[in-house]
Amino acid sequence: MSTRAWFPALLGAALAVTLAFLVLPIVAIFTHTAPGQLISSLGDPAATDALKLSLETTSIAVAVIIVVGTPAAYLLATRSFRGRSFVITLVELPLVLPPAVAGIALLAALGPDGILGGVLKDAHIELVLQTAGVVVALIFVSAPFYLRQAQSAFEAVDWSLIEASRTLGSSEAASFARVAIPVARPGLLAGLALAWGRALGEFGATLMFAGSFRGITQTVPLAIYDQFATDFPAALALSAILVIVSGALLLAVKLAPGHAVLGGAAR
Repeated sequence: MSTRAWFPALLGAALAVTLAFLVLPIVAIFTHTAPGQLISSLGDPAATDALKLSLETTSIAVAVIIVVGTPAAYLLATRSFRGRSFVITLVELPLVLPPAVAGIALLAALGPDGILGGVLKDAHIELVLQTAGVVVALIFVSAPFYLRQAQSAFEAVDWSLIEASRTLGSSEAASFARVAIPVARPGLLAGLALAWGRALGEFGATLMFAGSFRGITQTVPLAIYDQFATDFPAALALSAILVIVSGALLLAVKLAPGHAVLGGAAR
């Protein structure tokens, strides 16, 4: 028995070390932040503006990602075509780009002197140093998280359900909306949580592409960085608020129907 028990003990030790490493910094934020500081930080106009802007821009970014990314992920999951692997690699590339590189890439593509700079100028669209630029940066860095999860969710759908729907007279679009999406919903919700969480924490690309101007482009991560050097307790309190918002988002997804995709099945 002692010979067989070492491996489960090793697994438990690995999990304990992992939890300690991942959870301790988060716990430290709250142990150094009194409830009064949280309340007072919510009354700080700069913190309130940053939190409001983060919620608005991430909501818009996630909405765009869902509307455009869901059918795109469905195509990648259900179609075989030349260059498919290359296309998937391109979609996933922003996942591994350093934030600074992402910001530079956005400037090179959408800045005043970028590839599409002239087109945007002719259309009277301003992105750099504007709130719209924050949304664009959030979409760029967080969309791959949703697309990867959504593609996997659609690939896991039993194709016989789609064929049965088509046999009963439904169009491909109707089968997509009435069968594929409901069946893949747990995976789509997981992708939504990942993308939204990534958008809430985005810092580098937003700073380089949109700047950090209070009420215009300064999201919560940028406000935390701004307060870090001058008011560390305030930075801690704002960090705690962001942790609470992010945790609430994950909890909401886990409580949604079919949440097991995030938790897995215990054996």
